[in-house]
Amino acid sequence: MLTVQKRLVDLLLPHAERTTIKDVRVGLGYSAVQISTGHAGVAWTPQDTAVSCTHLDGAGTFAGSPTRTLLAMLAHETSDLARALGLAAANALLAALPRPAASRDEIIASLHITDADYVVLVGYFAPIVDGLRKSGCRLDVMEMNPPSGENILSPQQGKEALASCTVAIITGTTLINDTFDEMAVALGNPRAAVLLGPSSPLCGEIFHGTKVTHVAGSRVTNADAVLRIVSEAGGTMRMRPYLGFETVRTGTPANKNPRGAVPV
Repeated sequence: MLTVQKRLVDLLLPHAERTTIKDVRVGLGYSAVQISTGHAGVAWTPQDTAVSCTHLDGAGTFAGSPTRTLLAMLAHETSDLARALGLAAANALLAALPRPAASRDEIIASLHITDADYVVLVGYFAPIVDGLRKSGCRLDVMEMNPPSGENILSPQQGKEALASCTVAIITGTTLINDTFDEMAVALGNPRAAVLLGPSSPLCGEIFHGTKVTHVAGSRVTNADAVLRIVSEAGGTMRMRPYLGFETVRTGTPANKNPRGAVPV
């Protein structure tokens, strides 16, 4: 369905018309796009299953092209890699726009999770797992590529867990691998549902009508450094000094200060 992705493309298209692509990097961990304003955005690089050594049509032609060319790839129906570059372009465009009201508080701490909560992680976020366990909450994890030694829910078990959890934390990479819509539909009535990770677009209004309450993403603060790290196979921890982490509200009915909504 790509509902949220298509909303983001429609929202940003007028801004994309005024810029061009300056640089594109496809690293092993993340991809990055820089636009002509100097702003950059990142997105997770999916594992690709290309049948040749060329993984993306158009490679070698993106620099200098209209930003709308890459932005439109966010709504690509079949290619995860195309959606990754589209999301990186979207994040670069969002960085060039006036900032929405945002919090720089650490998102997990701000949720005040206790032993009364049932938390479901969609995506194994190693840095936060220990903290969640120390809270005493019940914790379950869905992950397509689980680390050894972890008890991971099957996709069907994960959907059932999302229907009954009090807090859901969903990786932003679901926008790239086209699983966000099914995760969103599976949500029951959590008190908080967070889209989390550097790929997550800091644009709350595109989630209006879903049960996502927060988007916790990143803003590139040093484009040159991030482009270099991405090219050298670096990930979140290497990029962290050059990213600003922010959280925006989504404008869902549970929130008091929506910024507006994009029609379904």
